[in-house]
Amino acid sequence: HLHFFIVALLLVLTAFIVLICKSLWIKACNPQGDFNLPVFMTSGDFTIGGIFPLHYRVELPPTDYIKRPLAAQCRGFDPRAFRWALTMTLAVEEINNRKDLLPNHNLAYSIFDSCATPVTAQKAVLAVLNGQDVVQSFICSGISYFSTCSCLSDRKQFPTFFRVVPSDDYQVKAIAQLLKRFGWTWIGVVTEDHDYGRFALQGLKREIENTNICLAYHEMIPKDYTQEQVMRILKVMKESTAKVVVVFSGEGEFYPFLREFVTQNITGIQWIASEAWVTASILAETYPFLDGTIGFAIRQGHIPGFQDYLKTVTPDKYPSNPQVQELWEALYGCSPSTSSLNSHLPSCTGKELLRQEHSAYMNTSSPRVAYNVYKAVYAFAHSLHNLIHCKPGNGPFENVSCANLNNVFPWQVKVPNDSIDCLSCPEDYWSNVNGTICVPKAVEFLSHDAMGITLTVIAVVGAFLTVTVLVIFLYNRGTPIVRVNNSELSFFILLSLTLCFLCALVFIGEPTSWSCMLRHTAFSITFSLCISCILGKTLVVLAAFTATRPGSNIMKWLGPTQQRIIIFCCTLVQVVICTAWLTISPPFPYRNTKYQQSKIILDCSVGSDLAFWCVLGYIGLLACVCFFLAFLARKLPGNFNEAKYITFSMLIFCAVWLAFVPAYVSSPGKFTTAVEIFAILASSFGLLFCLFTPKCYIILLKPEKNTKQHLMGKVTK
Repeated sequence: HLHFFIVALLLVLTAFIVLICKSLWIKACNPQGDFNLPVFMTSGDFTIGGIFPLHYRVELPPTDYIKRPLAAQCRGFDPRAFRWALTMTLAVEEINNRKDLLPNHNLAYSIFDSCATPVTAQKAVLAVLNGQDVVQSFICSGISYFSTCSCLSDRKQFPTFFRVVPSDDYQVKAIAQLLKRFGWTWIGVVTEDHDYGRFALQGLKREIENTNICLAYHEMIPKDYTQEQVMRILKVMKESTAKVVVVFSGEGEFYPFLREFVTQNITGIQWIASEAWVTASILAETYPFLDGTIGFAIRQGHIPGFQDYLKTVTPDKYPSNPQVQELWEALYGCSPSTSSLNSHLPSCTGKELLRQEHSAYMNTSSPRVAYNVYKAVYAFAHSLHNLIHCKPGNGPFENVSCANLNNVFPWQVKVPNDSIDCLSCPEDYWSNVNGTICVPKAVEFLSHDAMGITLTVIAVVGAFLTVTVLVIFLYNRGTPIVRVNNSELSFFILLSLTLCFLCALVFIGEPTSWSCMLRHTAFSITFSLCISCILGKTLVVLAAFTATRPGSNIMKWLGPTQQRIIIFCCTLVQVVICTAWLTISPPFPYRNTKYQQSKIILDCSVGSDLAFWCVLGYIGLLACVCFFLAFLARKLPGNFNEAKYITFSMLIFCAVWLAFVPAYVSSPGKFTTAVEIFAILASSFGLLFCLFTPKCYIILLKPEKNTKQHLMGKVTK
């Protein structure tokens, strides 16, 4: 990914493993288009590519879309960034002069200008990789000295990206604490239009979310700088009552913004600076109103001999280097070369002495970013030294071993003809036994295998038994045992139980968008319908015996119409919950590669955990109410008191679903689905057997008891 160059302040380290074998050499590709030459370049055994924002901005040439446009021109030379680049050359020269670090090997460097823009930075990376004949097997990784964006902490997206500067996650926490410490609760935020600014803003919002700090406005300095857009931002700042402004921006983007800010007579601003510009001396020297700015700087260090080294870089020593010419123009306001673009400047010799007042370039008293560059080069050198001069038992890899082909993990493969390198397989692949090729991972879901077929058979048998009971009841619908407590409710219960058994079949097979949405909504609505009918039947049982009391007219409030209304309303609540679930965050199929790295588990994500547990919770609520009412009516008179069987059925139902919760959470992969199917089938069988087995027994085996007198307990022995 080249995305991490978006801040355009990277040190890209490219190490070429030298294997002297003619068959491995490949020709360098020929760059198509305009590629800038490196600012500094040397040759050696291992090349380090350095990318620095030596200019603030890029000027795009006009185009008429007829002929090929001219190359973009970098403008606004930055002596501070040039000092960073020279830090890299100093570090490489130091390492090459050492005997204890990379002995018998020379480091080389190729330093390019990113012009503080992602496109130019990407061209520079390609120029580093394609600038010479390279060996086919190589390692390419990046160590950043100034990229603090928290987005770069994603190891999956940027596995070879490293940095010697803290992530912005820490900076935004500190800024939030600073705002709370001084009681600044009404703030504005200005960011550059890059990921650096966007992610820093996200982090700051997250940190102040539960505090009394409020955001008055957020404005972005445009990538394509125009005065109109900047004036609009300044108008917002001028009219706002927020006097504390947090700025996440590089000095290159912020410098021209401040140039317009000066003209607007905006006063009373307390600036909070990000690490990217808080120590930029050129801003402090140019704009005195920044005095009093508060921010968090990068940790400083010490670079021995740094100032003396900077004094050696002069136009006299590098007469053909345009960046050195620009340095002199920026420091002295004169041109040491007649070929300079700024020919209007007075000429000078290029031998002028560098003085302390040239702080943008010569400030070495407390190097911060420069020290990060210094550390990054040394980090690369030490890593390469450990790789080349590794001793078994003291190596940098697992079990302190050295790099060899025996250390290939199951998710990696060996690089052909390479004795020390291996590559990670894609996410959906795994290495074979020999570790030589990537093979597709096994895909697991509850298919129609032995387990799936068993559950299918049980579900079909359950549906068949339920339909059989329904046929028996329809055939004997005129008998007292069927008519007792509203036969219509019994038919509704049997129909909903049939659907409960059949909805278990939707859980079997490869998950799709439709099956995932249908799974949970189908079983929740059918179970709600079933429990609502049982609840209605329980109310009828209570009302029937209460109606025998003198003066009671409760049955007129629980007639067939009222029972249907109760069932409809109770089921409607579940329908509304499911509709909201499918509308806001519906279940969807997903590929789980985290539980077991050797396989891909296909499953349905519930989408919204809250909606899923609300659905189950509502069914549980209906079951508990039904259990409570049936328990109250369990001792009412009569030889066939249905409340006893309803109580027992609800007890089994609740026990099954209470046991389901821990089993569902702990069961991995396809077993999660199997546990849910088992809970559906077990609770359905419990309701079927508890509610209808006693009635079927009387209908089929004891027809003499299928009389009104017997059911009411009025038969004389």
